[in-house]
Amino acid sequence: MAARSAHADLARPLVARAKIWLELEGRYVFGHGLSEILKAVEATGSIKQSAARLGKSYRYVWGRIKKAESRLGGALVETRVGGKGTDRSALTPLARRLVGDYDALRERTFDVVRREFDRRFRVSSAGPT
Repeated sequence: MAARSAHADLARPLVARAKIWLELEGRYVFGHGLSEILKAVEATGSIKQSAARLGKSYRYVWGRIKKAESRLGGALVETRVGGKGTDRSALTPLARRLVGDYDALRERTFDVVRREFDRRFRVSSAGPT
């Protein structure tokens, strides 16, 4: 008889979830939403275009960026007024580092949660115990 998890008798399968965000002095400063906003700015070269891509208003996206900049004490997006095309906004080195490190931390956390969940909650395919 195969070994079973203590949770194998549940009628519906359990799913593990994790949410990761960064705080400074106990206040939220960075998370998945802001990371997605900054990646969209990098991809489009425009706050306006990134807002459209994400289905958000310009005011919302601009506000999220400015709030994070204020709390972090540094710029995340450099903007250039005027000019042609959409390449008017670019991420600062601080923003690139935050996005890269946050995304890596988030993925690593999900990997650990998946492994631990499988170890503790999945029906084992091991042989007799």
